[in-house]
Amino acid sequence: MLIRQAVLEDVAPVMELVKAVVPLMNATGNWQWDDTYPNPAVFEKDISLNQLWLAELDGDIAGIAAITTDQDAEYAQVGWDLNETAIVTHRLAVSPDHQGKGIAVALLQQAEKVAMERKIPVLRIDTNSKNEATQGLFPKLGYQYAGEIDLAFRPGLRFYCYEKRIDFV
Repeated sequence: MLIRQAVLEDVAPVMELVKAVVPLMNATGNWQWDDTYPNPAVFEKDISLNQLWLAELDGDIAGIAAITTDQDAEYAQVGWDLNETAIVTHRLAVSPDHQGKGIAVALLQQAEKVAMERKIPVLRIDTNSKNEATQGLFPKLGYQYAGEIDLAFRPGLRFYCYEKRIDFV
């Protein structure tokens, strides 16, 4: 498996991955993504900021993650200090063809690597309350549940927040 930063030429295959993932999300009642979000402009912005990472497996884009320092204002609802810089993983997705192969784990390990390189000891992530797979995964990787929020750009949905703190040796 290769983990690398995305380039503009990756936007079309990334959107294919999104198109494959959205129906599976929606089938479980997870309406976090739809045919309007995430869109090519979101990924183009991620690429311009050098924050979109891809997992490639056998030449396919197997997974994606935006590894950022962007914290939603709503994170304050769980008591997080938004003035504290954190590495925040957004738009984490794994192709249906490659689920169960450790892709999400590898991308979250990349987030931790970025945090260590940048000397940022806090990692944060949120997930839709209907996403049972990530709710099981995050604690296995050392993330602790911090609480539940709503997000203004997704009215009516609830999101669970998780945080991991790392030590620098």
